[in-house]
Amino acid sequence: MPHRLALPGLRVTLAAAAFALAADQLSKWAILAHVLNPPRTIPVTPFFNLTLGFNTGISFGLLGGDGALAPLLLAGVALVVAAGLMLWAIRLPDRPLAAAAGAIAGGAIGNVVDRLRQGAVTDFLDLHAFGWHWPTFNVADVLIVGGAAAIALRSPRERDSRPALRVGGDSST
Repeated sequence: MPHRLALPGLRVTLAAAAFALAADQLSKWAILAHVLNPPRTIPVTPFFNLTLGFNTGISFGLLGGDGALAPLLLAGVALVVAAGLMLWAIRLPDRPLAAAAGAIAGGAIGNVVDRLRQGAVTDFLDLHAFGWHWPTFNVADVLIVGGAAAIALRSPRERDSRPALRVGGDSST
């Protein structure tokens, strides 16, 4: 009988990453092709607009520049992080953690696709209140932040549920 590699979170991680990547790319395609063409702001609610933007930097436009290598460098870093998350997540027996890591990886890969295809990430979600605007973002960003929050909230619970490691031998002797 052939040896099977036991990776408990493989299916969940890959499914979450594929879903995240597809949701991100489909939403960007719809916005670019149908909603914000030509570019404009469409008010949706008193606190939410669809506003097309292109981010050449990292989160919130930090480190944005006009250099030709910047998108490739940022894409490379994002791919390394996504690969590391996927390798960690596929070994997890905890399905929610594997799904959260897959969502982060898929979102990161979605933004990498934009960087490689057009040199910038397509952003279009614009939240605002009381004259203050959050920087525009996209579905990949929502999945990355949501996945990170899920891991952060779930991880302490996981540590608390594991049996304590005893150091120094058996205490009954």
